Amino acid sequence: MLRRKSDELKKQDDEPIYLTEEGFKRLEEKLARLKRVLPGFIEEAQRTAAYGDRSDNAEYKEAKSTLRRTNWQILSIQDQIKRVAIIKSGPSASGTVRLGSTVVLETDGAKKNFQILGPHETDPANGCISYQSPLGSALMNHKKGDTVTIQARNCSKQYRILEVR
Repeated sequence: MLRRKSDELKKQDDEPIYLTEEGFKRLEEKLARLKRVLPGFIEEAQRTAAYGDRSDNAEYKEAKSTLRRTNWQILSIQDQIKRVAIIKSGPSASGTVRLGSTVVLETDGAKKNFQILGPHETDPANGCISYQSPLGSALMNHKKGDTVTIQARNCSKQYRILEVR
């Protein structure tokens, strides 16, 4: 089972994973936390295996499942860490929107702030959108004063860029 999951990791895209410094630290902390609890899960699997017939041993099956899931998470995070590209904050040298920029927009008379990040750190409710989202991709490489239009279902919405920082 673990070998199959390992093979799946190799098949994943080799594209970079864009994270801020904070996002990278959170990923490293999660990896360290999982590695700390792993020995306890191993011990639990060994302890429950001693109960006898494993085919009818629900505690063993649960412990083994938890161990497999934790091992998979560790492998996945290690793969992600290898592919991380740190996002630098601010506009490009030419003042255009890029990954890491914070953009102040005006739409329908209201001002909204959005930080353009990678898909792993998006939180639209808190103003963090992906560069791959419809709005994020439309904003990329535009500058202060530009207007971008987003087509959504049966309507379109215009955003004017007031500031790029």
